[in-house]
Formats: sequence, C-alpha cells, structure tokens
Amino acid sequence: MKKINVIFSASEMSPYAKTGGLADVVSELPKALFRQGNVDVFTVIPKYGFIDDSRYNLREIDRPLRFSISGAPYESRAKYLEFDGGRRAYFIENAGILGRSGMYGYNDDAYRFAFLARATMELARLLDFKPDVIHCHDWHAGLIPVYLKTIYREDPFFRSTATVFTIHNLAYQGIFPKDLLPYLGIGWEEFKYEKLEYWDNINFMKAGISYSDVINTVSKQYSMEIQTPEYGETLDGLLRQRSNNLYGIINGIDYDTWDPATDKSLIKNYNENSIDNKIENKLALQKEFGLPQGPQIPVAGVVTRLSYQKGLDIIVEAAHDMASMGVQLVVLGTGEEYYQHLFQKLAHDYSDNVGIRMAFDDTLARQIYAGSDMFLMPSRYEPCGLSQLISMRYGAVPIVRRTGGLTDTVAEYVDGKGTGFLFDNPSPWELVSAIKKAKDVFEDSENWKQLVSNCMKSNFSWGKSAEEYMNLYEKAISML
Repeated sequence: MKKINVIFSASEMSPYAKTGGLADVVSELPKALFRQGNVDVFTVIPKYGFIDDSRYNLREIDRPLRFSISGAPYESRAKYLEFDGGRRAYFIENAGILGRSGMYGYNDDAYRFAFLARATMELARLLDFKPDVIHCHDWHAGLIPVYLKTIYREDPFFRSTATVFTIHNLAYQGIFPKDLLPYLGIGWEEFKYEKLEYWDNINFMKAGISYSDVINTVSKQYSMEIQTPEYGETLDGLLRQRSNNLYGIINGIDYDTWDPATDKSLIKNYNENSIDNKIENKLALQKEFGLPQGPQIPVAGVVTRLSYQKGLDIIVEAAHDMASMGVQLVVLGTGEEYYQHLFQKLAHDYSDNVGIRMAFDDTLARQIYAGSDMFLMPSRYEPCGLSQLISMRYGAVPIVRRTGGLTDTVAEYVDGKGTGFLFDNPSPWELVSAIKKAKDVFEDSENWKQLVSNCMKSNFSWGKSAEEYMNLYEKAISML
C-alpha cells in the first residue's frame, strides 16, 4: 500500500479545544494512523480565542493564507504544533471570525465554519500537501465535500482528493437559513432536496452525508440505528439511500493516556494483576465525596455531560432503590441546569449515598474511574461512548443501556465471561435490575475479581480502529 496523505478537519481537538469525545478522537486517531507508517496526516482546527500560543508553544507559518468567499477577499494565519515523527496540528487564526471566547452558538456559525473549510483547503495548497483524503468530522466540516464537488471540482490540486465524513453525533446538524447560501460561495443549483435543501434551510450535516464519498459513524450499531426513524434525526431516509457507502468503526482510547498503572491522578496505581489496590482509590473517593467509607460498600460512578441524551433522569428515578440496596452514587459533570438541580436535590435527600460535583475536573474524573466498582451509562442513544471504554480500562464494571457503541463494546457477564451488564429500555426499573445483577456478583469476591479482570484485559486501543480507517480511506480513493 502506497503512503497516502490525509487531512483531518474538525472543530475540536484535545486538549486545546474540547466539549466532548470528538476532541479525543481528533487527537488520538491521527496519532494511531501515523504509527501505521503508511500515512502522512495533519489536523486542522480553529484557533479559538482561548487557545494560548505561549502555553502550547505554537509556531506560525511565515506565509499568510489568502482566499475569497463569494468575491470577498480574506487573509488568515495558521499556527502549528509538531509532534514526534513530524506529525502536525494546525490552528487557523482569524480574530474576527474564529477567535471568539467560545466555540459554538454564534449567529454567524455557518460563515465561521465555511471559512474554516476554505482555509483548510487553501492551507493544503500553501503547504503543497496534496491530500488523497480529507477526513471531515461532524457538521462543522460538512461543507468541505460540497466545495470539492463544486468550486474546486476542476482544480488540479484537488482532482484526486476523496472525502470521508464521520458522524460523531447525528443530533447536532448545523441548520441555517437558506439566504446564507450565496455568502458561503455555493450556487443555488445545489439547493435541492437531494443535496443541501432541508425544510427550506441548509443543513451542514446533510451536506456532509450527501456529498462525501464515504460516510462512517463511530460504532457499527449506531450506523444501523441512524437508518431508522427512531434514531435518524429526520435524516434516516438519506442515510438509507447512502447505506452502501455507510460504515461503522468503533472509537478507541489511548492506552498510554488512560492507564491505571501509571496515572498520576490516582491515590494508588494498579493493573489487572494488582486489582486489590483499587480499594485504596475507592476509600479515597468515598472520603472526597463525604460518603461513608468501606470496601464492602459498592460505589457506582458517573462521569458525563448533563443532557437528556445521557438518560440521567433514569438514574435520578433509580436513586431510591440504589440507596435501599446500599449502593453509593458519585456523579461528576456539567451541562443543562435542569439536571444539575435534579442531582443537587438528590445529594441533599440521600446525603449518605449520593455525592455530586458539578464541574469539569479531569483529575477527579480519573479518580472516579479508579475508585468506582460500577459505572453507569443509561444513555437514550450513544454513537460510541468513550466513558465505558475508560471505565473498563480502570476496572469499573459498566452497566449500560443496549444502544449504539455500548452494545458493540460491553458484553453481558455470564459464567465468568463478559465485561458488564446491559438492559434494553430507558427505564429506572430496568436500570435497577441491572444494578442488582451487578451487586449480586459484587458480593461474591472471587467472581467479582474475575469480572474486573475481564474488563481490564479487554482491548479498545486505537490500533485496530486505525487499520479499519485505512481500509475506509482506500475505499474512498477507489471511488474517484
């Protein structure tokens, strides 16, 4: 296989700009691809106003990016970081358009991410890096496939460039008024039902799906679910039309970053051969949250974004039964105020059983993974999920709803085999039933140790997924 050139285009990359799992994927997958040895890859994200040049030692390309959108000329700068082996991440800088204090939620987001798309392509030209594939992530990069098939269609520099469009979460689509279309540099001939038109608006997610050569989601199960009305977010018909070019590849995690044997955030390090050392982390976690301490008390952890998707109301409704069973609950997260209030009331009503921290705290998150016996994810939908992969790495047994990537990564524990407990419907009684199964195993110490060992020995590192993405790139290239 010849070496191929790949550009990642995304709105987030950990640790520089992050709201969720997308940032981790955009950080870790290029690293795994680069290790394959037959791919050159660089990543492009916006340089938001909060990204500090001096903190990350960003270096500036000495030549500016110059391009026009609908006849209006623009100049931009690109800064970069170089990693081991020469892999780079580029940050597109324009104070007025991209350099805001936040990432999303601005009235001109359509224009901001159209600007990013054009700047990404012109950066490739400036660097003389002819991409075989541009890997576009979520709606923020949805216009790149459109531009390749319209204004760059006859451009010899991009004539052999294929696109892969990854759907990380179909619920967020980037829907904007159709009147913006001329300002994005796209002709009205593209405003058709089978292309960009969406209920008399334009939809960046639909654009990525319609114009890309190959589409994928971040788990096999989710790639099938989004072709149904229940999970398709009104795009299921289009996804069924493109089903021959729609794939599912499970996300991985970086096993160097997430390693309980070396994690400096933990009170006591451990691995699958020293599982008993988890107990010290558990006692410290109980103390941190002001809960009664004891190795015999089961602790269920939650680290999450507080949103409807995550099924958090199900946990709240199950809390009384959990307390009756003697199961403690620790929750870390930020998000919607409604769920913050629910959990704060829960902690007040069940002060001996529930500990809450409404914050983003990476150190505490790691301590929850290490100190919890169980890990709850009753998601209504979950494209892939990274938390269950991390929890297994740290020996916290996942209790999850059977949906999306949770289905693909957690195997029901039966007769010494499997890695967790699954339930079908988003209801508190089914969650409680799964927790009771887990508690029954927890009370048999040898059986529990076997289950924890199974979790810690499971392998969801990026290596296998990187190979699958390489195959996907080859498929996309072959379609040109």
